[in-house]
Amino acid sequence: MKNSYKLVVIIAVLFLQVVTGYGQKGGSIKYKCMVQMTNYMGEGAYIVVSLIDSKGAYEKTLYVMGSDKKWYKNLKSWHKAFSQKPSNISAVTGASVASGDRSVTILEIENAKINAGYKLRFETAVEDKAYNEKDIEVPLTAEGLSVKTEGTGYIRYVRFSPNN
Repeated sequence: MKNSYKLVVIIAVLFLQVVTGYGQKGGSIKYKCMVQMTNYMGEGAYIVVSLIDSKGAYEKTLYVMGSDKKWYKNLKSWHKAFSQKPSNISAVTGASVASGDRSVTILEIENAKINAGYKLRFETAVEDKAYNEKDIEVPLTAEGLSVKTEGTGYIRYVRFSPNN
């Protein structure tokens, strides 16, 4: 009887690991990303969320808030890196975010990138205002994705939660 109970527990744990992706290097997980803006004077902010590798280099674009391409050059660091490594970002773009507003988006993050030295960089720009290359950088760790991270420019804070 004891052995059959242990077997049931082991099967249940393995099932949960498969369903949640826990311990897997392959695959990805979706996170809700809530961005709360500060109150500032001016137009809506363009925000780009980039995956930054352990050496501080741009790897890929996860989301762009602001769909008018003529303003992308104002996101200087991202635009330079993106121009060298272009990809189709039409599936990961949305509206810019106005002063004091809140935006919720879904970011898909590869399991292999978590706890591997990567960061999420939130770069911001507002027409005729200051540019913030690193408004927020969130360590791509279990802890980094579980706490509220304060911004230094137009973003007041960001918060993540698994999108179940």
